[in-house]
Amino acid sequence: MTTPDPSRRNRNRLALIAIFAMFFGGFLVAGLLRFSGWRPEGMKNHGELLDPPGDLRQVVPTLVDGGEYRWNPGERMWRIVVAAPPGCDAPCVKLTQDLELVRELFAQRADHVHLLWIGEFPEKGLRSPALRLLRDEPALRAGLPRVDDPKGVPVYVIDPNGFVILRYAPGFDPGHLRTDVARLLKLK
Repeated sequence: MTTPDPSRRNRNRLALIAIFAMFFGGFLVAGLLRFSGWRPEGMKNHGELLDPPGDLRQVVPTLVDGGEYRWNPGERMWRIVVAAPPGCDAPCVKLTQDLELVRELFAQRADHVHLLWIGEFPEKGLRSPALRLLRDEPALRAGLPRVDDPKGVPVYVIDPNGFVILRYAPGFDPGHLRTDVARLLKLK
C-alpha cells in the first residue's frame, strides 16, 4: 500500500483554492464596481437622469392651432421637448436645426419621435414634419425641472407615458441627445 505524497496533496489544494478564488473573485469585483456606482462608458446616459422624473401624465398640452396633444402611451412615441423663453432668436434657430438633424439620424425610427416646442417658435426656425407647437401653459412648464435656466434653453426627453426622464443643459452636444434617445427607441 502506498502513502499519499503530501506535496501533491498541497498542490491539489492550492489549485482548488485558485479556481475558487478566480470564480468567486470575479463576482466580488463586479459587486464592488456595481455598488461603488461605476458603469461602463456605453451604459451611461449623457443627459441628466431626472430622479424623480417629472410627471406630465395628467397635463393635456394644447397645440397652438387649438387641438389637444395627448400622451397616448400605446403609440410608443418619444418626445424631445424645448420650452423656449420669449424672444429666443439665433440660439433657438440653431436649436431647431440641431433637433431636426438628431431626429433624422434615427432613420426608420424617426417616426417614433416628436419634437415639441413650448412657447414662441423662432421666425427662421426649421419646421420639421415631427414638430408640434404647444401653447406655453404653467402646468406644462411646472413639470419640466429647472426650465427657466439663466444659461439658455434646456432640452428634455419625455417617455411615451408622459414622464420627463432626461434633461440636457443649455449648450449640450446634440450627438449626446441622439445617442441617448437611440438607446431609448430600442426599448420599444
